[in-house]
Amino acid sequence: MPALQLHLGPLKEPLGFIKILEWIFSIFAFATCGGYSGKTALSFACPNGTDLTLETNFAYPFRLNKVTLGPVDAKTCNSTWEKPVFLVGDFSSSAQFFVTFAVLVFLYCMAALVLYLGYLQLYRGAGKLPMIDFVITVVIAFLWLVSTSAWAKALTDIKTSTGPSMIEGMEPCGKDQKLCRFDEQRSLGSLNVSVVIGFLNLILWAGNAWFVYKETSLHQPPSAAPPNPADPGVPSGM
Repeated sequence: MPALQLHLGPLKEPLGFIKILEWIFSIFAFATCGGYSGKTALSFACPNGTDLTLETNFAYPFRLNKVTLGPVDAKTCNSTWEKPVFLVGDFSSSAQFFVTFAVLVFLYCMAALVLYLGYLQLYRGAGKLPMIDFVITVVIAFLWLVSTSAWAKALTDIKTSTGPSMIEGMEPCGKDQKLCRFDEQRSLGSLNVSVVIGFLNLILWAGNAWFVYKETSLHQPPSAAPPNPADPGVPSGM
């Protein structure tokens, strides 16, 4: 294997510059989703006329079916909320898929940058490395589409499970939900940003596929055939 030779030239080309952007955006993707912690709260009307505020925290990986509200102290509310009530939904598979994939992309970007900047001659001198890079780039672009779409759907359900409609079906609230009033849902802004960044990553990787393709042998023009010594060639004009 050739020795490491630092070349900053690829950073001035789309091949390296876009890879830097992909590296940065992958950090934002897993940080905005994996680092989120939220809160939801509702008010419960006790038979004695007092209102109690019940709140709970939820966070990544969003196993909401393990997040509880209550129970309420029997002395405070006449045992009307005697057992804990769980929120609805387990969205850990979509969230963990999105975050884990973003982390793997982050690591691949680092490895690719080391190859571009330190072993450029090896990368452009061997026909297989650009082709492998191209195939991985196309696969990653596709997986950004899949993971972000799945996470966007899960986020919509999370908003429903932690928003005003969460009191529907809660037994202590009664069938008409008059005993419960939704109070608060902490902003889900960073989760919305994670979805936007996911689709931006899709655009970046899909666009970068063209520049990686240009490095492959598929894009290189075929080499001219060597001249035949026995062929005198076409004589020039008189």
